Amino acid sequence: MAQDVNDSNFDEIVINSDKVVLVDFWAEWCGPCRMITPIVEDISKEYADRVVVAKCDVDESPGVAARFGIRNIPTVLYFKNGAVADKQVGAVPKANFVKKLDILLQ
Repeated sequence: MAQDVNDSNFDEIVINSDKVVLVDFWAEWCGPCRMITPIVEDISKEYADRVVVAKCDVDESPGVAARFGIRNIPTVLYFKNGAVADKQVGAVPKANFVKKLDILLQ
């Protein structure tokens, strides 16, 4: 299951992770965000031993959203070694997310 991250725990869970991290920036009112939620949850189960999967509600964590320039949601950022390594904006098929993860895991 995806972990919830926010302004207070983001660095601890995402930046300081020794694994690749996928962060889904979303909001409750966002239709496309709700469309990719099952995909993000599937990925969190399938990659549980290799990837940290997190969700960040942009309404509840405006500091993190501003820090990474999140202007459109859903936006998924991929972190490796504490830095943004890739990005996906919008609702896309699961294969798009998996392809980016697999490249970062090589």
